[in-house]
Amino acid sequence: MAGPYAPYHPTAKPAAASTTSSSLMIRNSTFSTWILVLILCFMSYLLGVWQHGGRVAPAAFSAASATISTIPCPSSPAKRSSPASSATPGTTLDFESHHRQDDAGDAELDDRPRTYPACAANFSEYTPCEDVTRSLRFDRDRLIYRERHCPDKSEQVKCRVPAPYGYRIPFRWPASRDLAWYANVPHKELTVEKAVQNWIQYQGDRFHFPGGGTMFPHGADAYIDDIGELIDLKDGSIRTAIDTGCGVASWGAYLLSRNVLTVSFAPRDTHEAQVQFALERGVPALIGVLASKRLPYPSRAFDMAHCSRCLIPWAQSGGAYLMEVDRVLRPGGYWILSGPPIRWRKYWRGWNRTQDDLRSEQNSIERVARSLCWTKLVEKGDIAVWRKPSNHLQCKVRRFCPTQDPDRAWYTNMDTCLTRLPEVSGDEEVAGGQVAKWPERLIAVPPRIGRGTVRGITAENFQTDAELWKRRVSYYKTVNNQLGQAGRYRNLLDMNAHLGGFAAALVEDPVWVMNVVPAEAQVNTLGVIYERGLIGTYQSWCEAMSTYPRTYDLIHADSLFTLYKDRCEAEDILLEMDRILRPEGSVIIRDDVDVLVKLKRMIDGMNYDSQIVDHEDGPLVRQKLLFAVKSYWTAPLPSNHRRSSTS
Repeated sequence: MAGPYAPYHPTAKPAAASTTSSSLMIRNSTFSTWILVLILCFMSYLLGVWQHGGRVAPAAFSAASATISTIPCPSSPAKRSSPASSATPGTTLDFESHHRQDDAGDAELDDRPRTYPACAANFSEYTPCEDVTRSLRFDRDRLIYRERHCPDKSEQVKCRVPAPYGYRIPFRWPASRDLAWYANVPHKELTVEKAVQNWIQYQGDRFHFPGGGTMFPHGADAYIDDIGELIDLKDGSIRTAIDTGCGVASWGAYLLSRNVLTVSFAPRDTHEAQVQFALERGVPALIGVLASKRLPYPSRAFDMAHCSRCLIPWAQSGGAYLMEVDRVLRPGGYWILSGPPIRWRKYWRGWNRTQDDLRSEQNSIERVARSLCWTKLVEKGDIAVWRKPSNHLQCKVRRFCPTQDPDRAWYTNMDTCLTRLPEVSGDEEVAGGQVAKWPERLIAVPPRIGRGTVRGITAENFQTDAELWKRRVSYYKTVNNQLGQAGRYRNLLDMNAHLGGFAAALVEDPVWVMNVVPAEAQVNTLGVIYERGLIGTYQSWCEAMSTYPRTYDLIHADSLFTLYKDRCEAEDILLEMDRILRPEGSVIIRDDVDVLVKLKRMIDGMNYDSQIVDHEDGPLVRQKLLFAVKSYWTAPLPSNHRRSSTS
């Protein structure tokens, strides 16, 4: 190659010095002296090799070098047309969706990775930690059997969960808010059960979501407008929300146009696939239930909480469920309740309950709310709104929780006490610090960091991290040009989110990111992520995530496998990633090059196209990037369909 620099391959050896250069260096020395020096150096080298018990084998690195590509720095727009300069020709990944299975590779037999078989077709909706059959072993009191109950080692499966036969790439956002393919979620139960409430309609090969709900049959938009008359949804003070018992998440779907980001959750119960429908629509959602464990979110996370006929017994179990809402609600945040028992005097006959029963339930809810020092702002029509105090300076209650970490929420028992807010010096001060209004909130130093309550993270660290992730995401888009195209990806997962920099760098794109802070992380930063106006959850990646297969279009993992080294098997984490990734979805893994070489062999055995590329700072950095694309494949045509087609 012309020019002074040859293409860099991370494991290539430097070229030998030329004889002309050597002769210039010895022109003032005697020939015999240099011969002696060379002999001594060579003998020292042989002695060193012998002491380390081996010999030099140049071919030992060939397998690694064949997997790593160099991506040039994007110095000008003209040079970005070719996203990768590969160490081997033809390794540029195709991130387009094609609805076909790629041809098998022609790797040599002795270099083929381990292969992972497909699971049976009846695993297409497998949720390991919310398995319906396993749940029946557990206590039905307080819906404990609906909580996470993960399989033990003997029950774990080592296969790839298939998409249902006929699966199609979901509609692009924003069309997906209103439409989903029937083949992707082949369940018609809700179209019958909720027909008069306009949840969902079946139309030929697709579902249509009119935006209705049990308490808003005329549409979520009109219902949200009604809420907007009671509290301000437009000034940026409300950014994060939680919807308990979400149905198909129409409330969260329509809040997106108002710049409110909602975590919707519901159990895997008799309302078949309600959370799966939400995810298929491109709306953030998780499988979850208010039972005996804390919700997997930090304290002071949400600006608004919502229940629309969610059927949660708020006043039972000592008021524990409302106390848990209080824990995750930000100081000054709102709780909105519609449906039973609100406006019971009008609806009691339709709810098939007595007036005394409904009156007693509402009185009990009001009593628990007062014990939390909440203020009831208004009850108008079908909607009631309470507000949490900005601090506890004037809150005189007997049941403050004992000293504990209010952000600890991974398999943590729910409390029947009031979570104490951080101390303040005056009535007007917001406990824990006032967050900025959206969108300034995204880049402002979060109060947890500004007050020094997040170990090892300063305001300067935060700002540096934000700039770092802008540069990293820009680099990602030069490798995967589909990431920069609106609509190709919608549902994104960051498996080790730290401060949420990856999600923040994508905030102008039509995507949402579920930011995960691993339960094993050294520093709990999920509260910071929420203070930035982003959403996320806790998760241990030694277990399955509380979501359906094919939830995400793109999964990002920064140093995740180094974090979990010696904690659990890398192949189990990869199989879980495969379960929750959609066909033709993409993966970006950042980690040490030695880790990535091993991961590449595994992920290639899962029928992915993959490529390791250099760090954005150049080839001399040990951390590399693994880009991979899941192939399109589905379960086979069911046998009863084959028989009907041949008859």
